[in-house]
Amino acid sequence: MQIKKIGVIGSGTMGAGIAQLLVQNGYPVMLFDIDEKTVARAKESIESKLDRLVVKEKISLTTSELAKRNLSTTTDMTSFADCQLVIEAAPEKLEIKRSIFSQLEEICTKDSILASNTSSLSITEISGQSANPERIAGLHFFNPAPIMPLVEVVEGLKTASSTVETLVEFAKTIRKSPVMCKDTPGFIVNRVARPFYNEALRIMNDNIASVEQIDCIMKRAGNFKMGPFELQDLIGIDINFATTKSVYEGFHGESRFRPHYYQERMVQSGSLGRKTKGGFFEYDN
Repeated sequence: MQIKKIGVIGSGTMGAGIAQLLVQNGYPVMLFDIDEKTVARAKESIESKLDRLVVKEKISLTTSELAKRNLSTTTDMTSFADCQLVIEAAPEKLEIKRSIFSQLEEICTKDSILASNTSSLSITEISGQSANPERIAGLHFFNPAPIMPLVEVVEGLKTASSTVETLVEFAKTIRKSPVMCKDTPGFIVNRVARPFYNEALRIMNDNIASVEQIDCIMKRAGNFKMGPFELQDLIGIDINFATTKSVYEGFHGESRFRPHYYQERMVQSGSLGRKTKGGFFEYDN
């Protein structure tokens, strides 16, 4: 199947980042959110980022202008009727995602592929009430989507092999490195990453080393580009905590994935990282 037009649901950090990535690579995109102000703000932010890329000589002015023309916005999901691919990047709540996919099945053609950007929820569970689960799969981008090279293509229990193959080939057209994985809690990256965050939180809480020391050691000795605390601030401590909870519950309470209470306290206090100008570190902008 040739993908000519793509719908993106959700204009938050991930949805807007995915939309930017797609238009930069020549795809017409319809970006959806529930109200006009939210989606208009996302469009303005994407256009501003494209302008900065031109100034930094990362992309040409021609590419930027074409990308802007390829970006449309909507608050009406029926606008996806002629999309061959719809990528859902809504909040990580099962009931929201199930509702979205139920609506999409009524709107989109039977040949269209419906993909979720979920980082930890089960694709099989999301598509469990679907009439056509074979066309539903995971397409998990990492933040920031225009930059991070990896994409996880997640195969649910009833996802068709043709759906997976199409998404793998599609990911290559947007200059990503796709990796196929089965529908297990946390998939690959978020499962591997849980000890990175959780053990760092335990070391900090046991007063063995400070946040600054742990991040410095991981970057200097481990050659990580970001330490576990700086990375939590970038992702959003609330999102990171929700992912850890999801993986922990998905493995039925396996102790090695247990969330740390200090991270929960950070969420309760509203200190969520860069987006609130403060988390484990403080940010001016």
